[in-house]
Amino acid sequence: MTLDLGILLALACAFVANLGFFYKYRGANAVAKVQVLHPLRSARALYSSKWFTLGMITATGSWALHVAALAMAPMSVIQVSLAAGVVFIAVMADRLFGFRVGRRQWLGLLLTASGLVLLGVTLPAMHGAHSHFSPLVMTSFEAGLFGLGGLLIMGPRMGGAAEHHGVMLGAAAGILFGVSDTAIKALTGIAAAHGALGLLLSPWLAVAVLASIVAFFASARGLQDGEAVPVIAVTGTAANIAGIAGGIVVFGDPVAASPLGVVAQALAFVLVVVAAALMPAPMRAARVAPQPA
Repeated sequence: MTLDLGILLALACAFVANLGFFYKYRGANAVAKVQVLHPLRSARALYSSKWFTLGMITATGSWALHVAALAMAPMSVIQVSLAAGVVFIAVMADRLFGFRVGRRQWLGLLLTASGLVLLGVTLPAMHGAHSHFSPLVMTSFEAGLFGLGGLLIMGPRMGGAAEHHGVMLGAAAGILFGVSDTAIKALTGIAAAHGALGLLLSPWLAVAVLASIVAFFASARGLQDGEAVPVIAVTGTAANIAGIAGGIVVFGDPVAASPLGVVAQALAFVLVVVAAALMPAPMRAARVAPQPA
């Protein structure tokens, strides 16, 4: 019962999170560009937009749903459930916000959803919250993701294509959201074992907050530099992959035991990588002024 409720909360989180992303996209593109050297000024500019503020309020609601889901089910199960959000992106973009989704984007979204679902169905059945972890493994995993996110943020300076910087920032934001999610998952176990004091004294609380702040600015600038559908899709996919990896590496969620399951999981990751390559393609149809229904 608890596992089923966790999955339902994750599905609700996926819908609400993407709704918030579209609101933030509209608001972020109505204000000045985010400047890394002026974070407070950039934050004030972003929150001066009513649409961006509405998006952040909506995102806060999705965050609460996500935390509740993580407390009730294994992390990898929750992240796979969030894969449904990839399908929501195209429908919401087309029906609610007036974006015409091109064929490449539709194909990319479908491949992403297929890959994540395939990854999910090949995971063995799990019970319980799976919140126990090794501090050494946790530290190594989080540090590695932080480094990867930093490389993506520095993309153009590292030789990356400038026209793809929006998508790269989206990927960086997703990875850092994955860092925060992994820390939050650890905190749910710490809170259950040691109460509120243990939660407040845990270093993983600082990691979750720092990763969320960096992801906030990376996501906002990515939404300014890139198209809505690819950036939002890549952000969500990167967060899902980071979360699934965190569940397996940090919290010991089981992987496929049979050779067929291993092949299926490898295929799932290939589908996601191919989809990520398709998503940055320019949208063929012009955008209509976003007007939520």
